[in-house]
Amino acid sequence: MENNQEIIENAELNMMAAIGHLETELTKIRAGKANPIMLKGISVEYYGNLTPLNQVASVSTPNAQTISIQPWEKSIIDEIEKSIIDSNLGFNPVNNGESILINIPPLTEERRIELTKFAKSESESAKVSIRNARKDANNKIKALEISDDLKSNLEVDSQDLTDKYINKVEEMFTSKEKDILTV
Repeated sequence: MENNQEIIENAELNMMAAIGHLETELTKIRAGKANPIMLKGISVEYYGNLTPLNQVASVSTPNAQTISIQPWEKSIIDEIEKSIIDSNLGFNPVNNGESILINIPPLTEERRIELTKFAKSESESAKVSIRNARKDANNKIKALEISDDLKSNLEVDSQDLTDKYINKVEEMFTSKEKDILTV
């Protein structure tokens, strides 16, 4: 059985995981500027194995509107192009035989609003995960055979952690929203 402090530590680990997941999801949302992170989740078939794109090619941004992918082996350029198209990120890669270029068009106002809604949705999911971690911790606290005062103190600690991580989610969303809406 977990001791008092382990319950709080496990709740915090779960809350940190929710923040980490939110961070990953928010970096995938493009704000109109080219960024190699936009291709982070893409894997390429390479010698029979799915390999992350950044392990088979150099990904860079020569300017704010272009992502350049320079494969280390020209033989996989078609496979890289296929993986980008199949990723459903909405990119239209241009294969010139040497490298792949992706032009990032400026975002329309409608698309900016759509992306902001998606970021808000991801933020709300993170908050739900954080609240679930608090709920799990509180259920474990209630099951402990300790005094009501100690239980109450642990529940206060659990709520303090929840408030801290919910605020962090809000800060992350506000920052991303500003990034998306800035033209």
